[in-house]
Amino acid sequence: MRRRRSLGHDLLGLLVAAVIGFPVYWMVLTAFRPATEILSLPPEFWPGRFTLDNFARALRTETFWANVRSSVVIGLGTVLVSLVVGVLAAFALARFRFAGRRAFVVVILIVQMVPLTALVIPVYLLLNDVGMTDSLTGVILTYLVFTLPFTVWMLRGFIAGVPVELEEAAMVDGCGRLGAFRRVVLPLLAPGIVATSVFALVQAWNEYVLVYVLLSSPKKQTVSIWLVSFQTSFGTDYGGLMAGATLTALPVVVVFLVVQRRIASGLAAGAVKG
Repeated sequence: MRRRRSLGHDLLGLLVAAVIGFPVYWMVLTAFRPATEILSLPPEFWPGRFTLDNFARALRTETFWANVRSSVVIGLGTVLVSLVVGVLAAFALARFRFAGRRAFVVVILIVQMVPLTALVIPVYLLLNDVGMTDSLTGVILTYLVFTLPFTVWMLRGFIAGVPVELEEAAMVDGCGRLGAFRRVVLPLLAPGIVATSVFALVQAWNEYVLVYVLLSSPKKQTVSIWLVSFQTSFGTDYGGLMAGATLTALPVVVVFLVVQRRIASGLAAGAVKG
């Protein structure tokens, strides 16, 4: 009976994985298809021959490398600033008792519940008033509004799980509060920092609506906006679009594969310690 139940769970897991993975498989497959096979009927689940023409066409577009640069600047800027501010805020929430602490936690939760599209117009008007539209800095500051709550909430669980006695022992040995944090708490936060930074990077890398509204210069736009260039009044270049989508997804996939063990241990630790 247990074997049958386990087999049923395995089959269900494989079915879910196949449903989730099929769009990715079809995207990559289309990226390597010749143009004559992309819209063939009935569709073929394996191309007759592979080609790199779609990737070459995507890489030759005028603004590709400028858009990649914008995505990297926005992604890394969002991750770095959110981690610096988020770690300090999470430490304050986990270690100190101050007036308004509970209200601050409630505000963090409320911000995460607000849909992004509901704030597009107010954010645009605010940035326009301070002259920060069509600016990568303005986009980074806007992204912080949505990544910081998650960063603070997640890292707070990790810091709360670090015994306060370790910090007290370090301070007895001559470290100040900041020294104890840097030498004791920060190294133990490595799994949580990695997991949090990857989620922040994915959110900043894939976001579309805000950058579409805030960035008007073609060379300042991100790769998610660049993909729209394959849709013209003459039709859609599906081969170039799928090749571009594959190139866009590749950096995040590589980062995830490199740090996947840290992410798994970080999420597990956060779930236990939170």
